[in-house]
Amino acid sequence: MSDILEREDTAQMSQKQREGVLVAPRDRLSADQVKLIDGISRELLQDPGVLCYNAEAVAFFKQAGAIIEDGDDCPRVRFPDWLVDAALKSAPSKVVLGAREPGNRLVLDAEEPRVRFGSGAETNIWLDVRFENEVPKYTRESGSVRRLRESAHICDQLEHLDFFIRNVNIQDPEITGENKDVNQFYTSLNNITKHVQAGLTSLDAIDDIVQMGQMVAGGAAAFQQEPVLSFITCVIKSPLQFVDDTTKKLIEISRRRVPVVISSCPMGGATGPFDEFAMVAQINAELLAGIVLNQLVSSGAPVLYGAVPVRTRLDNLNDMYAAAEFVHYNVDCAQMARYYRLPCYSTAGVGDSSTPGIQATIEKMLTLSNVPQAGAQYMHYAFGLLERTNVFCPEQAILDDAQIDLIKHTLQSTEVDPADRDQVLSQIREVMASSHKTFMYNLPLPSRDPVYTCFPLEDEDHGALYAAHCRRRELLESPRNQMPTDLREDISRHVPNLLIKTFNE
Repeated sequence: MSDILEREDTAQMSQKQREGVLVAPRDRLSADQVKLIDGISRELLQDPGVLCYNAEAVAFFKQAGAIIEDGDDCPRVRFPDWLVDAALKSAPSKVVLGAREPGNRLVLDAEEPRVRFGSGAETNIWLDVRFENEVPKYTRESGSVRRLRESAHICDQLEHLDFFIRNVNIQDPEITGENKDVNQFYTSLNNITKHVQAGLTSLDAIDDIVQMGQMVAGGAAAFQQEPVLSFITCVIKSPLQFVDDTTKKLIEISRRRVPVVISSCPMGGATGPFDEFAMVAQINAELLAGIVLNQLVSSGAPVLYGAVPVRTRLDNLNDMYAAAEFVHYNVDCAQMARYYRLPCYSTAGVGDSSTPGIQATIEKMLTLSNVPQAGAQYMHYAFGLLERTNVFCPEQAILDDAQIDLIKHTLQSTEVDPADRDQVLSQIREVMASSHKTFMYNLPLPSRDPVYTCFPLEDEDHGALYAAHCRRRELLESPRNQMPTDLREDISRHVPNLLIKTFNE
């Protein structure tokens, strides 16, 4: 009997997931406009087609029936509609992302607009905050393994952070191109119990990383079912070009059937059109091309539609995340992903400002209050990013967690429910019959959720940034939720190039 109960508990645990927030998706585009963009994207895939600098990818496309034309620089691939349709048919509409803590798993279902928020960007600068005479002082420091470890430990405890994309570029003298990936993934996995995702610096590390993931998950079969890690590939260089090295990475990730984001990041006005219609048509074509390759390599492999369109700042050609056009691009792309029944990897919450403050808050809230309404299942870049994606600040991540709490309350579906009719009438009649005629004694009914009182990082004397700084110290002093000792030792024995002793992991 105890064995049966244990199996039932295990089955129930495997169904748990981080809730995020379920939204009623906002459609910026009409049905006719969606079809128009789909048609234009398909025409772009035929003319001008996509330049492909990777010979193996060209071979996949040729064998599948795409038209290949030799060029002076590289082959040009022209995609027939039926090839795109076949890829969209085989790509799964549901992708499961596992985690060290089973309750932190994510089920990304294209049919369910359930939004999750996570970190992102491999930032080179760690913005350290200190207070001197109640005034914040900022120090810009290089990323390191220790900083990545601190970030993962803090992010593990942020209530509204649902997944962890490495957000610190480890630049220690001991880190090389050969050992960076395994140390990056190990440091993340060992310090956070949520799903871990990153790109690959070196393709040579892929099998070591997959082996690490399998060991953490409890074996190859468990990893295939609940992968605790996944990859991002910026396979497309805009406009419409397959890059050689990232295409190699996509092919090998797809062969191993590990979840992968097909990411494209055209800059409106530079590597992509400024115009909303043209921008969305181009990035959609680029993502469809990447998904075709992914599915040709391994039909049914888990894949995310990774739209990251940004706007170019026209005075210095930097990318801009806090712009109305950025919102338009990303809301449209989330709707296109829903049209294709693909889970969507989207973006919100990046500050163009270089330090925390009013400007950063306004910039972040502009996108956080709009883009998630489109229902993208996987919202990255949402924690701690400043100066576009160049800087990570832990205090800012803590502030963002509080702001995302507000956003999730805002995004929740209506509570006007016929089942509450009698309760609503009873409550108002009761108050009207009282001498005080206030509702303070009736909270929180009939609301189903906790009643919001104040910003959770409020500090009347020193402000929210100081409160976030104090909270950061508390989080760093809390015990690290590391992997079991025997698992760490097992990984150390089987995965080469780990510098555990060097970094006191």
